[in-house]
Order: sequence, then C-alpha cells, then structure tokens
Amino acid sequence: MEVSSTFHDDAGVYAGPDEPYLFGRVRVSGPDPEHRSYRSFAPFTDPDGNGWLFQELTHRAPGRVDTGATTFTSSADLAAALRRAEAAHGEHEKRTGGQRDEDWPDWYAEYLIREQAGKDLPL
Repeated sequence: MEVSSTFHDDAGVYAGPDEPYLFGRVRVSGPDPEHRSYRSFAPFTDPDGNGWLFQELTHRAPGRVDTGATTFTSSADLAAALRRAEAAHGEHEKRTGGQRDEDWPDWYAEYLIREQAGKDLPL
C-alpha cells in the first residue's frame, strides 16, 4: 500500500465529491495549518487498485459516536483507557490541592465515557 503526501484544500472546508481531491485539482500541500478535524487528507490505493482517503481527526463531530454507549473491544483497550484516566486524575488531584480524591471511581467513569464520546474531558 502506498500513501501519498498529506494535503488540505485552500477553502479549508471539504465539500463535494472525492474525485477532485484524489486527482489533485484542489490540493494544498501539507496538513490543515490549524489541524482541524476532517480538514487534512492523505490518499492511498489498496492492492486491488481502490482509492481511499485518510482524514485527520482531532475530535469527533457531534452525532458520529453514540454517546449513550461506552464499549471497549478488549481488556487491553479498557486497561489503556484506565491508565489515561489515572494520569489525568493525577493532574486533577494536583489542581485540587493534592488531597486524595475519595470519589475517584466516579471521576474515572466520567472521564472514560467523555473520552470515548469525544466530549470535553473533566478537569
């Protein structure tokens, strides 16, 4: 599989069919300067000759994730999420004066759900 160089469009908004992007008529070299979600692309073809586009996502747009459901595909996936929550919670405890947070399970749960839904994370 060969991936081409990253590009964005000069208008800063993706609109219209993929064809102009795949064939280079509206490309600006490099990623979107502000790294906004859904604004940078990298085309590639698979071994069967099908064309595809990668998009840079820094956060998910509303409606793209079922925010009512939180799932993990494996114990390793859940463990990694818990490690991220632990690190973030350590920062939370520093901001709140370094006291042990007795409600840490509630904080972790909120963090995990918000992270997976693409919402702002708790402070």
